[in-house]
Amino acid sequence: MRADESVPLGRTALRITRLGLGLASLGGLFTPVSDDDAAHTIDRAWDVGVRLFDTAPVYGYGRSERRAGAALSSRPRAQYTLCTKVGRLIEPGGRDTQPIWADPPPGVGPRRDFSYAGVMRSVEDSLERLGLDRIDVLHVHDPDEDFAMAVSDAYRALAELRNRGVIGAVSIGVNHAPVAARYLKEVDDPGPDCVMLAGRYNLLDQSGLDAVLPLCASRGVAVMVAGVYQSGLLADPRPGAPHGYTRVPGELARRVAAWHAICRSFTVPPTAAAVQFPFGHPAVTSVVVGARTPEEVDATARMLAFPIQREFWAAVRSAGLLPARVPIPDG
Repeated sequence: MRADESVPLGRTALRITRLGLGLASLGGLFTPVSDDDAAHTIDRAWDVGVRLFDTAPVYGYGRSERRAGAALSSRPRAQYTLCTKVGRLIEPGGRDTQPIWADPPPGVGPRRDFSYAGVMRSVEDSLERLGLDRIDVLHVHDPDEDFAMAVSDAYRALAELRNRGVIGAVSIGVNHAPVAARYLKEVDDPGPDCVMLAGRYNLLDQSGLDAVLPLCASRGVAVMVAGVYQSGLLADPRPGAPHGYTRVPGELARRVAAWHAICRSFTVPPTAAAVQFPFGHPAVTSVVVGARTPEEVDATARMLAFPIQREFWAAVRSAGLLPARVPIPDG
């Protein structure tokens, strides 16, 4: 599979590439990133064919959106798909701060707001930071933080913006599959066009298969999968590495070790298996992977194109690393 392969985004008129670039890292996730490095990273993604870019106001408290807009400003607007999010306003004195941002702009912070007025203001602010007049995909970010408001006011605002052509698709961005399933069931028709599911459909966690992926497939809702490297655990399982674990739990460490062992036996990089695995499910349209350097973009594009034979996936299933009900990619 190639990074530049273009597919329809579910039932919408949008098209997206199989590989998307997540822009949290370029907002300074855990480690500062310079303006130049951010621009070079987005430029490299463009060079390898990526045309799907995902950002959010909270990523670096507006910094990721500004950098995305600047880097994409010279690109033909019709040739890429830009996603951002609502649910947090960035404002002076915002107190919903997060310690994960290494060097956020001084004097500002996020404030949670899923109200109709808050969503409309968030969109206006995002358009200003991005330097655009429309957003292709707008996610309700972490709707579980105020589910009642997110499923009512926030969705009403997004549906109105979709009808007006300000956005091309309504989506939700979630870290918990049951939240996504509940949102799809409770929101008014026609509902979201897609779902971004982070960390819940990968080699180590297939909980999305129980709660949300079949529902999305039945409704024509596209799924973008993020967190395929399990915060880097599959790439570098050492304790204290950037995956966020100071000590990897025993059972999880054993599963990671088993994955690495079977990958070695087939000479398949674990990151190649990780980035290709979600495409075994028909609801999955794209995988969104973060990067903070051009080299990381190159590496992910290579892993997506790495040839993996069906015999590898059969061996994985025989080893008990993937249950029989989990669909595997075609070899």
